[in-house]
Amino acid sequence: MKVPVSDYLQQVLGECLADEGSVCDVIPELARVDPDQLAVAMCVADGTMYTAGDADSRFTIQSISKPFTYALALADRGERALLERVGVEPSGDPFNEISLEAGTGRPDNPMINVGAITTYTLVGDGDLGAQERFERVHAGLSAFAGRDLAVDEAVFASEMSTAHRNLALAHLVRSHDIITCDPHEAVTGYVRQCALLVGVRDLAVMAMTLAGHGRNPVTGVQVVPEPVCRLVLSVMATSGMYDAAGDWMTQVGIPAKSGIAGGILGALPGQVGLGTFSPRLDRFGSSSRGVQIFERLSTDMGMHLMSSPLPGVAAVSESGVLERDGEQWFQTVVQGPIRFVSGEVVLRALSRIEPGPMPVVIDVARVASVDDVGRRMLQEGVRRLKLDGHRVLLIDPREVLADPGADATTDATTGEASTGVGALP
Repeated sequence: MKVPVSDYLQQVLGECLADEGSVCDVIPELARVDPDQLAVAMCVADGTMYTAGDADSRFTIQSISKPFTYALALADRGERALLERVGVEPSGDPFNEISLEAGTGRPDNPMINVGAITTYTLVGDGDLGAQERFERVHAGLSAFAGRDLAVDEAVFASEMSTAHRNLALAHLVRSHDIITCDPHEAVTGYVRQCALLVGVRDLAVMAMTLAGHGRNPVTGVQVVPEPVCRLVLSVMATSGMYDAAGDWMTQVGIPAKSGIAGGILGALPGQVGLGTFSPRLDRFGSSSRGVQIFERLSTDMGMHLMSSPLPGVAAVSESGVLERDGEQWFQTVVQGPIRFVSGEVVLRALSRIEPGPMPVVIDVARVASVDDVGRRMLQEGVRRLKLDGHRVLLIDPREVLADPGADATTDATTGEASTGVGALP
């Protein structure tokens, strides 16, 4: 059987026909592109890719590079150092406006041009030269994509020839001592970053890397730490689509970033990475048909961030007293993803066990994933059961919950080895 996802994507492309707007004409080289190109790609958590349309087309990443450079700067300098130079508040302004904090000159966020130029200068340590800094950015964005990205030299030269406003923005933040390097150096590196060539498959992989806690789903490389992705996705959700961010978050509900070459990238945390390409832009500087595609995917596939299913209610599939060979023990079977809400459901199930010597079996073999909070909650449940006098066996063949130093025990019901915190007699 052929998985029908690609067929569905092709159907969506065929129905997103309204193509208002025009190609970017502020950069001469971008004005020459074929305006009728149209493509979409979807990457899921294990790296499986689905595409439709002109998926082999290449285009420059432009402003879609901003969240990834921000991620690299966060990883290199830390959140506090970044916040001293670049804020995280939505500006409500177009991408090239002078949106600076009164009194400090700090850019409102890293998604607008003045904030992105500042962010570029914060990648790596303060001692990096111009070439070394670009190499760090180039290598970082390539790691997000899972392959080496080339620079479109023609677009770079074309964009630099018209970069007067970006140069003015760089001089402005230099005058406030927000950046310390030469403004021309900062803009040159930033524009070169924007001239990296990508396709929709690259965008989907890069998005899934952000959505997957910083781990590239194709290469398996941990590009940036998970807390960095949380910060980046938050800023994308509030500021990634500039002065259309409110409408976008309401209608689409996927953290996203657009670029004036016609690409849009969307990252739905823990679920999917999306990339679209269509060169004609709407009045906000985003791909007209790309916006339509995202609206369709969000509506058809339930991808709105605020439409998440109710968590936790089915975290415990079985819970009760079992008897075998005249001996009784209490067994609780846990399943699904375990976070705070589902962890609370499990703890309530365990709280119904009366104190005493009855052995307790906690089976987490069906747990799909667990975050740090869920892990600590369940480990605390085990600790309290032991304080109540119970002997506890944790059936945890994949060691999703067990402490690293736990002893190996044997499942009393199946005889299979598992890592536990105690053994049944």
